[in-house]
Amino acid sequence: MRMRNKPWATQELDICSFFVRNPEQHIGKWHDFFKRKQPIYLELGCGKGLFIAGLAPKNPQINYMGIDLKDAVLGPAKRNIEAAFKTENKEPDNVVLMAQDIERILDIMNSSDKVKRIYINFCNPWPRPKHHKRRLTYPRQLQNYKQLLTEDGEIHFKTDDDLLFADTLEYLKDSGFEVISKTYDLHADGYDESILTEHEKMFMEKGIKIKALIAKQVKNG
Repeated sequence: MRMRNKPWATQELDICSFFVRNPEQHIGKWHDFFKRKQPIYLELGCGKGLFIAGLAPKNPQINYMGIDLKDAVLGPAKRNIEAAFKTENKEPDNVVLMAQDIERILDIMNSSDKVKRIYINFCNPWPRPKHHKRRLTYPRQLQNYKQLLTEDGEIHFKTDDDLLFADTLEYLKDSGFEVISKTYDLHADGYDESILTEHEKMFMEKGIKIKALIAKQVKNG
């Protein structure tokens, strides 16, 4: 889906207290960036921010980081997060948004920036085989995430795409992860943290079943 340009987005982001324009300046120091030192949950491809907006205000004991590529996406994310915190009469002091190519995540985070959880929600399935390496769950990406996850850290993955889900199960196995939970119909099986994203609502309205899994690193894997 092509994202329309939003001329206001860059200006709003540049004065937003929880948006970081140059995240590479904080590599190795993200735990010090937040007001409180506590576990970090990282969403890759946060889109319009509805997922983080649904979680962060209700979980002040967790710090949330959201990454996407363009201001046109992150501008609405900023507004959605602000609105969610305003509803709770709180300030967004446990959230950071940033623009970054996720394939180059190690340019902005390293092994000192340990995160307890990585969320990957409805990423581009890149169905053509020659494009599979661009998937956010492709093995070379998983190797990057292993550098960022705590020893007991988890990857939480959701998708509407059957082939991507099947391939991701294999990618995880081959990359030293153990799938500890999976479902081929998330909303029939129930899930404690099923915050609906924009894409998830769209797929559900079309009757498409949501696939989901949770994976952990295999020790010494």
